[in-house]
Amino acid sequence: MINFTMWKNALIALQKVDKAQWDSLDVISKWFILTRAAVTTVTLFSCMIAGLFAWRAGQFEFLPWLIVTLGLFIAHGTNNILNDYTDYVRGVDTDNYFRTEYGAHPLVHNLHDKRTQLTYFVVSGALAVLAGVYALFYTRFDPWVIGLFAFGALSLLFYTWPLKHLALGEFFIFIIWGPVMIGGVYYVLTRAFDWNVILAAIPVGLSVASINMGKHIDKMLSDKERKVTTLPVFIGQTAARYLTMASILLAYLIVLYLIFVPRFFTPVLLIIFFAAKLAIIALTVLSKPRPEGPPEGYPAWPIWFSGFAFMHNRRFTLLLILGILVDTLLHVLGWAGWWA
Repeated sequence: MINFTMWKNALIALQKVDKAQWDSLDVISKWFILTRAAVTTVTLFSCMIAGLFAWRAGQFEFLPWLIVTLGLFIAHGTNNILNDYTDYVRGVDTDNYFRTEYGAHPLVHNLHDKRTQLTYFVVSGALAVLAGVYALFYTRFDPWVIGLFAFGALSLLFYTWPLKHLALGEFFIFIIWGPVMIGGVYYVLTRAFDWNVILAAIPVGLSVASINMGKHIDKMLSDKERKVTTLPVFIGQTAARYLTMASILLAYLIVLYLIFVPRFFTPVLLIIFFAAKLAIIALTVLSKPRPEGPPEGYPAWPIWFSGFAFMHNRRFTLLLILGILVDTLLHVLGWAGWWA
C-alpha cells in the first residue's frame, strides 16, 4: 500500500528503517529513503527560483519547467544511489562509517542487495535522461543545452569518484545547485543568459555547499582513514570551518548587492534576514572545533556542523523563494518601477 506518511517524513528528514519496515514500504517511499529526499529537495528549490526568474522575464512555460524540474530532482537522487553503491563496493561505507549512522543505507543495513541498488540506479537514471532528452528537443538541440546536459551527466557519474576524492566535490556542489542549475533551467525556458540571474543563483549554491562542507567536516576523520580527500581533509578543519562561515555570510552580502547596486531585486528580498537567527547559530557553532561527542541532550549525532547548516539553508532558501516570488509579482504587475 502507498504510505503517504512516509513520503512526507522522508521529504522532511532522513529516515532510519529496519528490514521489516523496508519490506512493507511502497517503491516511492523506498526511493525517497534511498535517495535521501530530505536533502534532494534543494534541487526543487533551485528549479523553483529559476522558474520564477523565467516568469519575470515573460518566458515561463509550466510543462517544460515541470519536466526539467522532475528530471533534475530524479537525477540528484540517482547520484545519491550511485554514491552509496560506489562507496559500498569500494569499502568506504563500512564499520559504522558516518554515512551509515545518520540514515538508512540499504546495502550496509541489508535492506536489499547490490543488484536491486543498481536497478534503482538504472531506472532513475533513465527517467532523468528522458527529461534531459525532452529539454534537448524542446530547445531544438541548442548547443548550450547540449553542454549542460553533458556536464550534468558527467558530474552525476563522477562526483563520488574521483571528484570527491580530489577535494573538488564541494566546488561542484556549489556551481551545480547555484549558477549551473538555476542559470541552466532559466536558459532552457528563455534561451537567454542573464548575468543578474547567475549572480542571484550564487547565494543558493553557497548555502547548499555549506551543508556539504559541514557534512565533510563532520566525517573528516573517517574520510582520512579511508583516504577520501574531501576539501576539509585537504585544507584542515579550521580552514574548512571558516570557509563554510564565509559561504553563509557571502550569501547574504550578494543578495544585498543585488538589491542596492543593480537594483535587480526590490527591498522585498530583505525578508531573508528572518533567517539571520539560524545563521548566527550556525556561525557560532562553526567558530569552534567539532566536539568529541554529542552535547547533553543533542539528538542528531554524529551530524553536527551539517545539521546547523541544513537548518539555516532550509529557512534561508524558503525565505529567498518567498522573496523572489513577491519580487517577481511586483515586476510582472509593473509595480517595481519605484525601485528600479
